[in-house]
Amino acid sequence: MPILKYIFLSLGIAICASTATAQLTLPKIFSDNMVLQRGAAIPVWGQANPGDKIKVYFDGEEWKTEASKSGEWEIKINPHPAGGNYELAIENQSTKGAPAVFNNLTFGDVWLCGGQSNMEFFVKKAQNAEAEIEAADLPNIRLIDVPRKVASNPLSDWEDGARWQVCSPASVPEFSAVGYFFGKNLQKEIGVPIGLVGNNWGGTVAETWMSGDAFSGLPGYQKQIEKLKNTDLEKQQKSGDEAFDNWLGKFRSQDKGINGEEYIWAKLDNYKGWEEMRLPGIWEGSGIVELKEKDGVLWYQKTISLTPAQAEKTAVLSLGTIDDSDKTWINGQLVGDTYNHYDKDRVYHIKPGVLMPGKNSIVIRVEDYIGGGGPYGDAKKMHLQLGEEIKPLAGKWKYNIGYLATAPMPNNGLGPNAYPSMLYNGMIAPMVKFPIKGVIWYQGEANAGRAYEYRDIFQRLIKDWRNKFNNNDLAFIYVQLANFTPPQDEPRDSKWAELREAQAMALKLKNTAMITAIDIGQADDIHPLNKQEVGRRLALAALHETYGKNKIIYKGPVFKNMEIKDGYIIAHFENNGSPLFAKNKYGYLMGFTISGADKKFHWAKAEITGPYTVKIWSGKIKNPAAIRYAWADNPQPANLYNEAGFPAFPFRTDNWKLSTENVKRE
Repeated sequence: MPILKYIFLSLGIAICASTATAQLTLPKIFSDNMVLQRGAAIPVWGQANPGDKIKVYFDGEEWKTEASKSGEWEIKINPHPAGGNYELAIENQSTKGAPAVFNNLTFGDVWLCGGQSNMEFFVKKAQNAEAEIEAADLPNIRLIDVPRKVASNPLSDWEDGARWQVCSPASVPEFSAVGYFFGKNLQKEIGVPIGLVGNNWGGTVAETWMSGDAFSGLPGYQKQIEKLKNTDLEKQQKSGDEAFDNWLGKFRSQDKGINGEEYIWAKLDNYKGWEEMRLPGIWEGSGIVELKEKDGVLWYQKTISLTPAQAEKTAVLSLGTIDDSDKTWINGQLVGDTYNHYDKDRVYHIKPGVLMPGKNSIVIRVEDYIGGGGPYGDAKKMHLQLGEEIKPLAGKWKYNIGYLATAPMPNNGLGPNAYPSMLYNGMIAPMVKFPIKGVIWYQGEANAGRAYEYRDIFQRLIKDWRNKFNNNDLAFIYVQLANFTPPQDEPRDSKWAELREAQAMALKLKNTAMITAIDIGQADDIHPLNKQEVGRRLALAALHETYGKNKIIYKGPVFKNMEIKDGYIIAHFENNGSPLFAKNKYGYLMGFTISGADKKFHWAKAEITGPYTVKIWSGKIKNPAAIRYAWADNPQPANLYNEAGFPAFPFRTDNWKLSTENVKRE
């Protein structure tokens, strides 16, 4: 994940909601190409001089109003059905200035695409990106991205830069891939315009997206909210900068691969003492204990052999995405460097004379500041292009540790997680007057360390947004965390499994739906590339739960209850119209664990015994007490599906204490 500090500096900060006093100021959510929610009364609001006469023209009708003493004004457009091509004009009759005019407006369904980096993840980074972008000429889908903003109090408007765009190969590449694929599938089925609001920020916790009102009855959170309201954010930013600069300075001053100004590990005579690691893959997911949950500096080296003809060809080094910063050398010569861009492909053009016949040494120095670190993503993007020839570089590399941070990145600056409500204030509050159909949500990774607390926090978030958007029926459809990190050899505690359970508990709220991604993640990448399937499943869930297409199946088996019989546990699953299926050519079920009263889980054998029943047992357990399924950060090779092709949701039958039960932010 990138250094967040520099993002905050570029975004600026807000102490309170600004009040415009210009002749006519309109919220930035209003622009050409806008989608308005069908069937809802649409507020049109803004700022003017106190007492100014405002006139609004839309669809042959006129509305007149007067700005209040604070300069605020608002009218409401009558509900409209889907479709149309409308013009909206707003005039300040008191100042007699030119009216604000917005064209190519339409009515349809508006969905907010919220969450952290897996929702933020761009279309251009997804699998088959080039083909997907080329096919994105879809004028009935409109996109708007919300600029990042932290704030101490709810703002009345977004930062500059937000505008609605018609979906096209030009507008879609840096929009949310999950959001786009959701909208594409949904629009195809329901046939009405779809508006997608990208309102997300990588690495963020749920509580930063919630209003201060959401924390009623939580004294610790309420104290933080009050502190935020009275905090001098500029002063705190300066203090955070100093702490951050001291922390980051050690990445260079204590890197064993640097001596003074010289990067000595970039041009060693040999690298025989270095260990091996397979790339691409973040180092926290490598299984190397020393690197687990560690930020810092790693050096990678690979030797390749070239013929004289190859060495003379025009060369381009492609390394794919690297989290977060890198410097790269070939034969001791710096060929490229990229600072703090975890989602940017590294493509470095090699000058003539750098490559040599025979052995060539490629060295990459990577700095990781938070979360996963190292080259990651598509293995095909790691290669050396020599003219028309592609020489793959994925596979075994040597590595050495330059420096491991002894403390996490300081959070006393103005990161979006520094206080609760910071992103609600800066990014959600400005749009709560704007009617929407629903929310799709992909978040939770950043809360996994406090998974038990998430049971309450996530449900509060859903209720909070429904309250703020003034819509108790607001659809809320979300993604259960994907599989990540290498599969485990033995059953053990799992924070991600506990987070998934907390997500599932929110289904007790009305108008919610959850799809799972435990089968479409990547062990070595917290940002799996298959966003197409995530978006498809979300769209199917919306069609079933929100649009009443009840014959559509969008989810896999859901555990119902169990019985213990003759040393076996019989698990019963809900009948959702698609019988159980073992996704294995031999029909074996995997992913179940079983325990006796001692609470020690063992891998279990399991077989499907009926359309919605599974028998589970183990020769090590004579008197079983509980079972768990897919209970791991990466539950693969769990393979219980239904015949519709959807994986079973993880579950446990015990209520024993969990590893995050006593971990709270407060």
